[in-house]
Amino acid sequence: MTLRLTVERDPWWRHAERVARDAPGLVPVVKGNGYGFGRARLAELAGKLADTIAVGTVHELAGLPAGLTPVVLTPSLRPPVDPAPILTVGSLRHIAALDGWRGRVLVKLASSMRRYGTSRDELGAMVSTAQGSGLEVVGFSVHPPVAGSDDEHLDDIAAWMNVLDPTDEVWVSHLSLDGYAALRDAWPDHRFRIRLGTALWHGDKRYLQLGADVLDVRPTRVDDRVGYRQLPVPCDGHLVMVGAGTAHGVQARPDGLSPLHFGRRRLALLEPPHMHTSMVVVPSGEPMPAVGQWIDVQCPLITAYPDEWVWTDG
Repeated sequence: MTLRLTVERDPWWRHAERVARDAPGLVPVVKGNGYGFGRARLAELAGKLADTIAVGTVHELAGLPAGLTPVVLTPSLRPPVDPAPILTVGSLRHIAALDGWRGRVLVKLASSMRRYGTSRDELGAMVSTAQGSGLEVVGFSVHPPVAGSDDEHLDDIAAWMNVLDPTDEVWVSHLSLDGYAALRDAWPDHRFRIRLGTALWHGDKRYLQLGADVLDVRPTRVDDRVGYRQLPVPCDGHLVMVGAGTAHGVQARPDGLSPLHFGRRRLALLEPPHMHTSMVVVPSGEPMPAVGQWIDVQCPLITAYPDEWVWTDG
């Protein structure tokens, strides 16, 4: 049972280096599952591109390489033991929750996301309360949504620029490299940093291949009842057990279709994937994978948990 991510190392890394060169102030994001690469491994690679990385929560601080400054993107209602990370605060309650902790914070500013972020009316109180609590405010963060254009995201950011001082460092995200260049050109007196995850690690998916192995193949007849749910088989053919399931983040696509492919054909799920196995049915006469062969898995890498990684010399 294996879900495997194969990476063509050299071209994939050249892409990451090119993005880093074109994004001064880059903060690589390694949160969650590490974008399919594993958080510890990706943090090690990110450290070759920048001295500061971003993780999702305080629970993702463990196991990071020494020598890197981690920024925690999600506000925490519990201070970490270590004062080294930069925490995000988006309200006075977030600051109050850090009572007794002495460290650096990034003040999140409201955007059209309407998720975390202080309003203009509260900004002054946020800064003075943070400083009065012994926290060091290192910058201000604007987080536009994924949806929308660069122009719309720049509008989100620009709404704050006449409030902030040129000495304030502004952290942004969800801009293309061209959009980020436009931001720096529009506000040349300000210092910017940009958080990048998907565009950095998944920017060219030609170099990434997700696959799973075939564990068993069994003949079946129409109306046989099989699987966890004892569903009827729709045709004569074979049941194919694929070594990936919900434990790997593999599940049916939002449209209900199977995420599994063999020979450029979609394999039909007999029932939803479960834990470490997906059961598919291949009708008689159609190309059928054999035990030990690999099939393609169509799954967002931000929700995939591979068992192994293969780095090739592509």
